[in-house]
Amino acid sequence: MQLTEALLKYQLAWPHMHYFLAVLCLVAAVYKLTFILLKRKSVLKSFDAFPGPPAHLLFGNVLEFKQDGTDFFKLLKWAESYPYAFPMWFGPSICVLNIHHPDYIKTILASTGLTFNILLTRSHCASFSLGNGLLVSEGQKWFRHRRLLTPGFHYDVLKPYVKLMSDSAKTMLDKWERYANSKETLELFEHVSLMTLDSILKCAFSCNSNCQTEGGTNAYIKAVYELTNLINLRMRMFPYHSDLIFHLSPHGFRYRKAYKVAHSHTDEVIKRRKEALKEETELGRIQAKRYLDFLDILLFARDENQQGLSDEDLQAEVDTFMFEGHDTTASGISFILYCLACHPEHQKLCRDEICEALQGKDTMEWWDLNKIPYTTMCIKESLRLYPPVPGISRQITKPITFFDGRTLPAGQ
Repeated sequence: MQLTEALLKYQLAWPHMHYFLAVLCLVAAVYKLTFILLKRKSVLKSFDAFPGPPAHLLFGNVLEFKQDGTDFFKLLKWAESYPYAFPMWFGPSICVLNIHHPDYIKTILASTGLTFNILLTRSHCASFSLGNGLLVSEGQKWFRHRRLLTPGFHYDVLKPYVKLMSDSAKTMLDKWERYANSKETLELFEHVSLMTLDSILKCAFSCNSNCQTEGGTNAYIKAVYELTNLINLRMRMFPYHSDLIFHLSPHGFRYRKAYKVAHSHTDEVIKRRKEALKEETELGRIQAKRYLDFLDILLFARDENQQGLSDEDLQAEVDTFMFEGHDTTASGISFILYCLACHPEHQKLCRDEICEALQGKDTMEWWDLNKIPYTTMCIKESLRLYPPVPGISRQITKPITFFDGRTLPAGQ
């Protein structure tokens, strides 16, 4: 009898529950829309002094980027139309000021008393799969981690890496030799990317992955490319700026799957190293056995209070180094080779200089690097023309006034 009465009450209340949920969703939608409109109004006022390309009310300028290799030329065209700087909209309320003139950049870099928060928020950190590592941390945490990681980039630490990098390069060149003999074409960047990942794994983590010979079957490589593409897609799709919508979407499912693969890989690298060092209690004994790599320095790093990195911080720094390090390096190397191919006369000068420096050897060593000044200049010129990281993003914490009198308020 009691069960019957309970069921009857539930049936009577159910229509009212539907009504309540519908009203709740409507209120939430109105609140969100009001919030977006008020934020848009505030942003429009902040950028009132900076004209820019027309933007769609909902999608901003995102629809103008076709991801077909012409996007950079679109930015150049806008730069010609809007000297010094112009706003770019990523949705109805997210806008950034694209600064492209040296005088404006000088105002920012030379300003005193201004602090700059990195543009990526904590939610964006998760999106970029880097945790809160050196690339996206700020304040005292950044200073502490920067100080702890600095020893990892000392010349004495870097010198033994040259032989390991040469071995990785030889593996790549052996693959290219087969292409040359068969007269097949190849996508150079993919090979260089595998080579730089192989180098980082060997040098920074003492890990022989064989990723160059495994190629496209390497799960970590595929996960990194998947994450890169999905992050780019999320930035370009306004609805995906919502964590909830992205989480529930098919792309969000693919992202979490790739995220798990990438993190499992770095977890395994850390786990192996901890096991290898389990019997070691002094840093000096490690140095006596072999060269010191980046992961060793992370594991043994201590601040003035003798506190090291937490497991979470350790994971974030390893992810940052692996995820960001190999791809940008691969881009830089690929464009260097592209520039040399476009200018065979400079390529010949570099080849002759390197052959003279090697003196019959087939491997470049640390002390040979200062024997190739012309090649070094070509490398730096290529990096100037095609920088792997062509821009930096910051959020100002105080108002800033540029040389022409235009002012940008805090928070932009």
